[in-house]
Amino acid sequence: MALFTEQEQQQIRKAIESAEKNTSGEIRICVEKTCSEEALDRAVTYFKKLNMHKTRLRNGVLIYLSTVDRKFAIIGDAGINKVVPNDFWDKTKEIMLGNFKYGNLTEGIISGLNMAGEQLQKYFPSNDTDKNELPDDIAFMDGK
Repeated sequence: MALFTEQEQQQIRKAIESAEKNTSGEIRICVEKTCSEEALDRAVTYFKKLNMHKTRLRNGVLIYLSTVDRKFAIIGDAGINKVVPNDFWDKTKEIMLGNFKYGNLTEGIISGLNMAGEQLQKYFPSNDTDKNELPDDIAFMDGK
């Protein structure tokens, strides 16, 4: 069975587009079934593999999830980390976790995307030169 139906993938893709609409920030979702290390370490690995560190303003955000192991992490690039407080992603994580605990994976991701977009807009508002630098689809990884 697939992790997400085609409809759920479309909903997530649209939520990414909506979250990025008012910010120059770039957001990606990375999902795999299992994770053999700490979620934050795995997120860092995939952040690099997905070339998220190559955005013009270094303002990429990765939401990483391991569904079987029930792990997740949110990380931002150097440009974001320079300007935001240390607890910047805590509320986003709490909202997502609240949904995940009840098995609402898609809703949790969409809630996280909405909050991430709102928060990024404060520090990285959109401008006339913005372009979509990263794909908006879910990055499915194989857990290796």
